Amino acid sequence: MDEILQKALKDGSLLPQAAKNCGEWFRDLPQWGKDSIAELLENGNWRELNDRFFRNLELGTGGMRSRTIGENIPREEQGRGSLFGTPEHAAIGSAYLNDFNIARATIALFRYCKTQSDGPLKLVIAHDVRHFSEHFSTITAKIWNELGGKAIAFDGPRSTHQLSFSVRKFEAIAGIVITASHNPPQDNGYKIYFKDGGQVVEPHASKIIEYFNATPLIEAVQILESIGKNQHPISFFDATADKNYMEEVLSNLFDGNIFRDSPIHIVFTPVHGTGDIITAPLLQQLSIHAHFVETQMAHDPRFPTVKSPNPENFEVFDLAIQRAKEVGGELLFATDPDGDRIAIGIPNGEGKFEQFSGNLTGALLAEFRLSRMKQLGWLNRKNASHFAFLKTFVTSPLQDKIAERYGVKCINTLTGFKWIGEKLNDYENILQKQLALEQRPPIDYVNTPAATRRKLLLEHSTFFAFGGEESYGYLGSDNVRDKDANAATLMICEMFAFLKKSGKTLIDFRNEIYAQYGYYDETQLNIYYEGASGAEKIGNILQSYGENPPTALGHFHVTRIVDFNRDAIFDPDGKPIPRQNFFMVDLDNGYRYALRGSGTEPKIKFYIFANAPISSAHPIETVSKQTAETMAILKDLLQRDAHGRSQRN
Repeated sequence: MDEILQKALKDGSLLPQAAKNCGEWFRDLPQWGKDSIAELLENGNWRELNDRFFRNLELGTGGMRSRTIGENIPREEQGRGSLFGTPEHAAIGSAYLNDFNIARATIALFRYCKTQSDGPLKLVIAHDVRHFSEHFSTITAKIWNELGGKAIAFDGPRSTHQLSFSVRKFEAIAGIVITASHNPPQDNGYKIYFKDGGQVVEPHASKIIEYFNATPLIEAVQILESIGKNQHPISFFDATADKNYMEEVLSNLFDGNIFRDSPIHIVFTPVHGTGDIITAPLLQQLSIHAHFVETQMAHDPRFPTVKSPNPENFEVFDLAIQRAKEVGGELLFATDPDGDRIAIGIPNGEGKFEQFSGNLTGALLAEFRLSRMKQLGWLNRKNASHFAFLKTFVTSPLQDKIAERYGVKCINTLTGFKWIGEKLNDYENILQKQLALEQRPPIDYVNTPAATRRKLLLEHSTFFAFGGEESYGYLGSDNVRDKDANAATLMICEMFAFLKKSGKTLIDFRNEIYAQYGYYDETQLNIYYEGASGAEKIGNILQSYGENPPTALGHFHVTRIVDFNRDAIFDPDGKPIPRQNFFMVDLDNGYRYALRGSGTEPKIKFYIFANAPISSAHPIETVSKQTAETMAILKDLLQRDAHGRSQRN
């Protein structure tokens, strides 16, 4: 073994770090794991070994995500396999998500939680439909119980945001959801939530990471052997958990009876994921005429009917469009595997369907919900400053303009819904502190009626009106601390029915918004860099922006750069924005772009933002065409520039 590794290292077949990690894992693994590595070495699968071992999988601030199935599967990993093509064992590798890294993360989380509470350590666990999701959920629960805690799991797949709600509802110290969201089928993830129901942030995140880094592989191997011998029965939620969450989802509606006055016909597909479990019965309960894409209702980890299970990609709607033509569908919905992202498609009046971007859907919901709050008397000039609209910096500035018109605070956060969840926790804590200062008892926040919470927040803190991010995520309730496609489906249906009752379409509503605020459009450039060499290229690009920022792109001159890793930035509440390798760049034509490394996929992401006034001399059709042409030029320039920076020595 050592001779093969040394020879591969000497002739350049293996990266130094890959050889080191491979040797360390081989030493501590059970026999089937040793046999898997030996087979890859004997077959000279150097690329596979480099990708599996080029780094140690990091437990990031929100968890971890990586491959679970290699391109080359050794016989011991494949084992008996399963009906859906899942190997018997998740892929061996220090950089991959497998039983051993799951065990290390669970041990680390338990040890940190033990420093935060003297009482019983309750953990809530959910999982999606991916390869190994149920298995990872099971071993997480057994390890937690083995360590002395009490784990409660769902009896089948559930959405990420139901996990978020359930952590709060059942007063758990933390929550785990096993999911890789919209990633390719071979990936999976381990997402950590804390007792506030939001993804873990500071000061907790770095402490959990410290415990993870201090947990050796051998300890993971030992506890996995232990749970294989000891019987620790897993506790499962009963139907009450779903009932409670459904009630929370329904609280997002202003008027649940509108669907009787304004019937709508929709087509819904969960794209083989968890989106049907809660949404389908709620659609029926509300008398919404829902038609489903039956071939995509099966929970299949291969996602066999689509190239990618990401609803951002319009080809995901191919089967939904067929179904809509059969049943006269007026509005299409597609959700991703863990049911937190949702995209919509609509007929454009020319016999075809078009997809609204996440930015545009968020803007429509923001305008609709703020206008309805104003009509209902919730929002007025006196209390507007105590309303908050939450979004990320890379979400359309059109939404900032909408918030500004209604006089509400628009809070921009770093990318990722965990930062929105953190702000919601801030507002809850401010309320409780104010009540304590007035010598009033704290409220049972989760179980307090929404109207009562709203009144108290407007009086003592800040009321969350709506939130979202460009990547097709929306939230209407502060009792859920992550984007919620179940609730978003109902909110969009209500908006659609309300407009239909007024004789308007979503396209009419969109055009009204453009006429009011100007034309806004956005696009993205995603550049993928796979494996060990790819990680280096992404790092090169980000480092070069900090050390050698651009002064121009072609004939577009840079007028301003905000470096979030160096500049001191505060939100409207005066809270500092955490440092991050993230850049916002303004150009002299009024456009803006942002860039960051993806936290979940091997790519660097560029976000391009454009806006222009609409007038009789410059109608939407003309402005949109000109904008698209300019953004295409910018994408090409950014791609070339990124390629040059990626090669930096």
